[in-house]
Formats: sequence, C-alpha cells, structure tokens
Amino acid sequence: MKENFANIIAAVGEDLQRDGLRDTPARAAKAFEFLTRGYNQDIDEVVNGAIFESDNDEMVLVKDIEVYSLCEHHLLPFIGRCHVAYLPQGKVIGLSKIARIVDMYARRLQIQENMTKQIAETIMQVTGAKGVGVVLEAKHLCMMMRGVEKQNSMMTTSMMLGAFREGHATRSEFLHLIR
Repeated sequence: MKENFANIIAAVGEDLQRDGLRDTPARAAKAFEFLTRGYNQDIDEVVNGAIFESDNDEMVLVKDIEVYSLCEHHLLPFIGRCHVAYLPQGKVIGLSKIARIVDMYARRLQIQENMTKQIAETIMQVTGAKGVGVVLEAKHLCMMMRGVEKQNSMMTTSMMLGAFREGHATRSEFLHLIR
C-alpha cells in the first residue's frame, strides 16, 4: 500500500523527496489500514459474548453514534451519526457493542444505504430482537468537495426490521425519540 500511495503522490506531480512528503506514503498506508480495519473484524469478535438475559421488552435506543466511513465510489469520507434501537426478546446486547457494530461496518469501503442495512440485520441477528430500527445521517465529502459541491446536503437512510417495520407505533416512537 505504501508503494501505491507513493505512486499516487508522484502522479499528481509532487516530489516524494520533499521534506513534508518524505514519510507520507507510509503514514497514508497506516491511516488507510486504520480507516478500513472493519475488514479485519467479524461479528463474534466485536460482540465478544456480551449478550445477556433480560426480561426487558421495551425499546433500547442508542443515538448519535459518530460515523466515519469512506465512500466506495471516490474513497472520500462521509461523516455523520447513527441511531440504533431494538426491542429485546429475552436478550440484550452490551451497550458499547452497538457502537462497535456500527464502526465495524463504517470502517470499510461503503455506501451509506448498504451500511444502514448491514447494521440493522446484524443487530437483529445477534440479539434475536423483535425488531430493529436504524437511521443514519451523514454528510458526504464526495458531494461537498467535488462534483455538485453542495456544502449543506445531508443524506438520511433508514432500515426498519420486524416490529419497527410492521408496527406504526413502534416506528413512530423510535423516530420521535431520535429527533
């Protein structure tokens, strides 16, 4: 990866021997490995057994989880926040694990629409919940820095599964709580 970053820097006409760029290919490779570390994670590692028995059957919501991801089309960041809720059915997941699941998918080359679905389906799968709702709001630098250059645009995606899809009241409660 280091060599590839060196080639990109040289291709834009820069001098790789210049003081500020001498170590940039190595730093960029290290940063890119960090930004895409989700490829080296799996759900069992992320959850790490943090599923607990519970008789709670009311909505559990974690909102405003910071999201940093890379657009798979331009390799530019999109940045935002994710709201995740589920209706437990005998089991709850450790609070930090929800944010870790969001990060696992965010730290891959990604499109927001797919990431929203992946998060919802994974939460549903690992918790056995009656339903899951995920709303993801993000600003995409591929729209802000290039192309149409729209600085204030925000993309919102949602995925509702189980009781969140079937029950209007559950969906409404979730959407009310995240506003």
